[in-house]
Amino acid sequence: MLYLNTDDLNRIGLHWKETVREIEKATECLHAGDFSQPVKPYVRFKDPANRIIAMPAFVGGSFSMAGIKWIASFPNNINQGIQRAHSVTVLNDASSGKPVSIINSGLISGIRTASVSGLVIQKFLQAQKKSHLTAGIIGFGPIGQLHLKMIAALFPEEIERVLIYDLRGVDTENINSSIRDRVTVCDHWKEVYGKSDIFMTCTVSKHRYIDRKPKDGALLLNVSLRDFTADIYEYTRQIAVDDWDEVCRENTDIEMLHKLKNLQKEGTFSIGDIVINGAFKHLSTAEAVMFNPMGMAVFDIAVGSYFYRMAAGLGAGIELKE
Repeated sequence: MLYLNTDDLNRIGLHWKETVREIEKATECLHAGDFSQPVKPYVRFKDPANRIIAMPAFVGGSFSMAGIKWIASFPNNINQGIQRAHSVTVLNDASSGKPVSIINSGLISGIRTASVSGLVIQKFLQAQKKSHLTAGIIGFGPIGQLHLKMIAALFPEEIERVLIYDLRGVDTENINSSIRDRVTVCDHWKEVYGKSDIFMTCTVSKHRYIDRKPKDGALLLNVSLRDFTADIYEYTRQIAVDDWDEVCRENTDIEMLHKLKNLQKEGTFSIGDIVINGAFKHLSTAEAVMFNPMGMAVFDIAVGSYFYRMAAGLGAGIELKE
């Protein structure tokens, strides 16, 4: 069994085109029904803000891998200088059930998150044929930083500038040199939001605050899921999700829209609709479209499998004996 940690993942490197393609392949498995993904349980104890989530899944196709991600999210860790999220992913060969790898790294979860965003942006740009765009990122912790790296790698021609805001301030040392001359650190989220053609929430916000109209035709990637008030439904009814049953719970913005605005599953479209059915081609460009990803275990297993294969080829990691 191959053990991988953050150093091993960094040795393999971030190859965004490849990880986005893995997400696309896993989405094709979803569309074909070649997967299994129980709704993930949340384990809570003591402080209700904290949670540990079990994310089991099987993904077929060329992956043929099962497994589970066990991820802890403690939002208040940032007040103590500790990373908010910690995760361990276990991969099992689907033909035998044998565990083949343990990946002990929160980085892999962030790579999955940013790769899903990258795939959605890619499909959005292909459908809308847009260029000379402004991207905006609210929250510049590990997830926001990975989104910036992904943008720099995948969309150097289409995205002309990036606006960033973080309530705690932005350390410009975390802005990679390849895109630094196109990045502006803003003084308020409203400035980022109002000017962004592609807008990403990467916060750990406890309170919803985005209460105004977005830019016409914008893509809103609601990565952190708890930033928008119900007012967003007055400005766009073009709502996408990765999986309705997963995302319409746990006090997400989607659950709020379901309860307050009667949003139903039938009023949304899925990542499968985006990737397989070209849903973005049929949307109105007069209003924004909002994508809400709860995070799917199928994608974690797909990205974990990719790094397992890469590590095995490079001789990275530590081989553990039974």
